[in-house]
Amino acid sequence: MITTNSISKTVTTAQGQLQILKPISFNVTAGESVAIVGASGSGKSTLLSLLAGLDEVSAGEIYIDGQAMHDMDEEQRAMLRGAKVGFIFQSFMLVQSLTAIENIMLPAEIAGYADARKRAQHLLELVGLDHRAKHYPNQLSGGEQQRVAIARAFITKPKILFADEPTGNLDAANSDKIEQLLFDLNRDAKTTLILVTHDQKLASKCLRQLHMHAGELSEPQPLETESTLIDAKQSIG
Repeated sequence: MITTNSISKTVTTAQGQLQILKPISFNVTAGESVAIVGASGSGKSTLLSLLAGLDEVSAGEIYIDGQAMHDMDEEQRAMLRGAKVGFIFQSFMLVQSLTAIENIMLPAEIAGYADARKRAQHLLELVGLDHRAKHYPNQLSGGEQQRVAIARAFITKPKILFADEPTGNLDAANSDKIEQLLFDLNRDAKTTLILVTHDQKLASKCLRQLHMHAGELSEPQPLETESTLIDAKQSIG
């Protein structure tokens, strides 16, 4: 579903060229859930923005569902995002002048779905907010706003869902609810999930974890099991 070949990101500063991401290569298969973890400033959100087509790579290749996103202009990347990608932000990013149901409907309306309201109503029920359909974001709690944002992300049934610190602005109780909702919907929709998080508990629920450090990516090796240790000792003698 996602293939990256030596992608990197360099920006120009007053001091000269600054490499934010060093060459990174990895694959994500369809339906997989992957957490990108690391300290603040390690490059996690930059990597997510590149994968989602919100920013351009300085070098390297990104393929999304077989399409060469690195060769696309902004308009083409926007079309790809509209067709295949959902995004959940830490700060919710709801349109303040729209009600909860209107916020959820928005991507479907842009994509031309005739049943946008019906889809939005169904998702509101799934996230437990059908009674808040006509409320505006400033009338909702943080947890409720994030549930609306999650419903909005799923309305076009994206092949890939990107989430940037989806529980970062929530208390522990709401974080647990959002985690459960996110993985339940992801499993039911068979969506590929890529999330950035500081929360190790949330990261541990993903099938894989990728660690960012100073612009470099690493994937922890599986722990040695008792059986592999026995095999190793036997092979040694």
